[in-house]
Amino acid sequence: MQKYRVGIIGATGMVGQRFLTLLENHPWFEVTALAASARSAGQTYREAVANRWAFDWPIPDYAAGMTILDAADVNALAEKVDFTFCAVDMPKDQIRALEDSVARTETPVVSNNSAHRWTKDVPMMVPEVNSDHTAVIEYQRRRLGTKTGFVAVKPNCSIQGYVPALSPLRDFGIKQISVCTYQAISGAGKTFKRWPEMIDNVIPYIGGEEEKSEMEPLKIWGHVENGEIVSAGAPVISAQCYRVPVSDGHMAAVSVSFDKKPPRDEILDRWKAFKGAPQELNLPSAPKQFLTYFEEDNRPQTRLDRDLERGMGVSLGRLREDSIFDYKFAALAHNTVRGAAGGAVLTAELLCAQGYIPHK
Repeated sequence: MQKYRVGIIGATGMVGQRFLTLLENHPWFEVTALAASARSAGQTYREAVANRWAFDWPIPDYAAGMTILDAADVNALAEKVDFTFCAVDMPKDQIRALEDSVARTETPVVSNNSAHRWTKDVPMMVPEVNSDHTAVIEYQRRRLGTKTGFVAVKPNCSIQGYVPALSPLRDFGIKQISVCTYQAISGAGKTFKRWPEMIDNVIPYIGGEEEKSEMEPLKIWGHVENGEIVSAGAPVISAQCYRVPVSDGHMAAVSVSFDKKPPRDEILDRWKAFKGAPQELNLPSAPKQFLTYFEEDNRPQTRLDRDLERGMGVSLGRLREDSIFDYKFAALAHNTVRGAAGGAVLTAELLCAQGYIPHK
């Protein structure tokens, strides 16, 4: 097949770096443009990243010598790509303006940023859960005045473990969820070398994270109506989010109550059988087994299980009855793969398969 020409805006940051590694040798996508802030523009990617490369493996050869574009020059980017990923560190109003301006060049944007997550005609995608939300794109295009350009986003990395686990159980009437997430330092764009204060430490606060964890699932579980995504009215979610001394992988301790309590075996059966459009379409980045349950009492573990299904699977364990809620369990997802760059790549694959991203 003819490969899609792909850009990465914010290519020098940690998520941008993860995009580069995931897109090396991708069967559908070829990276043809890298963009970052004006201070990096004109440098080669290797020069711009310098000693900030976050991984143990080297910069992919295909990217090392590419010249960085100024992210503000959206027309120069648009000439080189069919669509672009976006993972920038800027104020939200500036991110919204940038992503809209790129979309208006008839270049679709698949964003890792949170700026557009609450724009009512922007789909916020966990592709296995709410692939039908792409229907709102036609309404967004009318607002933007575009034929092909639009913005789609992926949700917060902290919800990537427990939202997929609860989604196949929604017909039992989920009433209340209490969740505590234990989040890796890469979620802050850090390594232990650059953040030594996190070694042997836990920080019980991550700015804005609890609000996202409580509200974003409701949009994902919502529906498209009159050109907007209407958020679900329930369940009530209470979240606490802690930063812990782990390099990668967000763990969640989840308690949940239902209108009609399901049998434990039914939950396990549904988790094992759960799949969505990515699996049905056999998308390149889709995990074959989306949800994997471990019977061992000490699983999932971050180091052992975060790379399950190339980092795109969700690991579950310790499902048991709860003395206050109906059940409690543990969930784990790789925050910079499934939770960030990998989730965005899978979303882009879905959008291509559905015909929303054309070749220019």
